[in-house]
Amino acid sequence: MNAVVRQMVTQQTYRLCYRTSYKYLQAPVASRCYVINRNYCDNKLETRRLPQLMEFPPVVWPSFINFIKNWMFSTFIIRPYFEPEFSLQEFIEASKHAVQVVSEGLQNSDFNNLDGLVEKDAISTLKTAVSQLSISQRQLLRIDKDDIFYAFPYQVGVMFDDADKRWVEITMCYHVLRGLKSMKDSGDLPPITLGGQPEFEDKIFILNYRFIREFTKGVEDSWWINIVNHFQPQNLRRN
Repeated sequence: MNAVVRQMVTQQTYRLCYRTSYKYLQAPVASRCYVINRNYCDNKLETRRLPQLMEFPPVVWPSFINFIKNWMFSTFIIRPYFEPEFSLQEFIEASKHAVQVVSEGLQNSDFNNLDGLVEKDAISTLKTAVSQLSISQRQLLRIDKDDIFYAFPYQVGVMFDDADKRWVEITMCYHVLRGLKSMKDSGDLPPITLGGQPEFEDKIFILNYRFIREFTKGVEDSWWINIVNHFQPQNLRRN
């Protein structure tokens, strides 16, 4: 990494929730985790609601400022210095498959299937959260990648430590309409204003997944997930 980029990286230092101190090109999603007041009642209303799985600030909409920064980091940092063939669009599409695999594992409480894809600390947190869900709530966890109608990288971050190890971290947001694939197959497309339609309220979900990969020279690594959050926007409005 040349002197100009090194100077950019070392301007500020931030602390993450799940890792030691890194020097960060841009501040990560707020590391102060929100305290979620979970209610796992089994009455009719609660079984249709899915509480957040991890204490992480919910991301729902993109940030224009982050959009510009993400493009700059992908174009001028990641591709020239880390991975020449990196494509943010290809990453988004591949990440949808990871979402389907992880969400299916969560619904079935098959946490062994998450090894090698989700970090151990995150798996431990998810085990606790899923164990407190009702059977009906667990059925809401599995996501078909074809039911994702909107996906965007909320934030792309580049980190390094004093040993010159390097990581790229990408916080993704997915908007899901359960049953969308079936609607498309039958030609019954939902309205553009589906968010305001009461009949779709219980079918809309927001997912936040945070991916991380080490790009230290000489290290072969793959993408890991250290944040997994599924929630319903209607619950955010009620809180």
